[in-house]
Amino acid sequence: MSKEEFVATEHQHRRLNPLTGQWVLVCPHRMKRPWSGQQESPQKNELPEFDPTNPLCPGVARPNGVKNPVYESTFVFTNDFPALLEGVPDPPVSSDPLFQVAPARGTCRVMCFHPKSNTTLPLMSSTEISAVIKEWINQYNDLQKKYTWVQIFENKGSAMGCSNPHPHCQIWACSFFPSEPKLKDTNLRAYYQQHKRALLDDYVQRELTKEERIVVKNPDWLVVVPYWASWPFETMLISRNKNKRINDLTKSQIDNLALTIKELTTKYDNLFGCSFPYSMGWHGAPTGDEIGKDDAHWTLHAIYYPPLLRSATIRKFMVGFELLCQAQRDLTPEQAAQRLRDVDGKKHYLH
Repeated sequence: MSKEEFVATEHQHRRLNPLTGQWVLVCPHRMKRPWSGQQESPQKNELPEFDPTNPLCPGVARPNGVKNPVYESTFVFTNDFPALLEGVPDPPVSSDPLFQVAPARGTCRVMCFHPKSNTTLPLMSSTEISAVIKEWINQYNDLQKKYTWVQIFENKGSAMGCSNPHPHCQIWACSFFPSEPKLKDTNLRAYYQQHKRALLDDYVQRELTKEERIVVKNPDWLVVVPYWASWPFETMLISRNKNKRINDLTKSQIDNLALTIKELTTKYDNLFGCSFPYSMGWHGAPTGDEIGKDDAHWTLHAIYYPPLLRSATIRKFMVGFELLCQAQRDLTPEQAAQRLRDVDGKKHYLH
C-alpha cells in the first residue's frame, strides 16, 4: 500500500451507493487520456416549431390513424406501440428455479410537454413547466389506484434513444414492483429501521452541510451530483419536505420544482452549448396495494442520467468493465458539481 497521501481528484477509489448497495469505481486520472474514439454529432435545437410529419405535433395523424387534437399545453395519449398491455394471458407457472417466469401487465402513456417541437424544458417558462408537473400528478393520481409502480420518465435527445424530436415523456404503469425501485425500497427500509430516519432526508442534511456537490437549492428542493454518481454529470433532485410521492406536492412546491427543473436543465444545455441529452425519472413510494402501508423510509426524488463526458460530442460509454464488473466514472462527483454550479442556470445560451 502506498504511503502517498490520498487525493480524491487524482487517485482511483470506490464509493458505495447506499440506495442500491452497489459500488462505483472512480478513476479521475483517466480524464487526462487523449480521446480518439466515437464522437457524437452536437445536439442543436434546429427543429421547426411544427412538422406535419411528426406524429406528436398538434393536429397530426399518428401511424394508427388517430388525429391529435390541436393542443396548446400538455397532451397525453395511450402509447400506440406499448411495452405493457392489460389483456394478455398469464405465462405458465414454472417449478424450475432456473426458469422462473411471472405475469406482467400495465399500460404506457405518452405525454407531450408543449405544442412546439423546438421547445424543450429549459426553453419553456416556469409556468409552462408547472403545467407539465401538474399533468404528471393528474396521470399519477389516475394510475396509482390500480398499479404497483408508476414510472414517469423522459428520454431527451437521440443519444439517449429518443425516437421522436418533440418535447415529451413517457409514463409506464406496472402491475409489478420493478427491480431498481424494489432494490431502493429494500435499502431505504433497512436504513430507516436502523436509524429511525429516512436515508435521503439525512443525505440532504449532509449535503447542505458539506456544500461540495450542490448544484441548485431552494427551500423545497435540492439538486446534487450524488456522492455515488455513476454518469459524469448525473444529478439527483430531492424533496426537502419529506414528500413520498409526486402527488404529495403543494402548489408552492410545484412552483419551486418548475423553477428547479428550468434552472438545472438550463445549466445542462449551457455546459457544452448544446441541447443536453439525458434520461430522467421520478422515484417515490410504491402505489396500488402499497398505498397506506409503511412508507416512512421513502423520500421523493428524480434522477438525471446524462451521457456527455468531455464535450457536446464526447460521451461516456458504459461498456466492458462497467457491464462485466461495476459502474466506473472518470471525473469526481465534486468536480462535476463544481462545473455545473459555475454554469449560468438563468439565461439559456440560445437567448
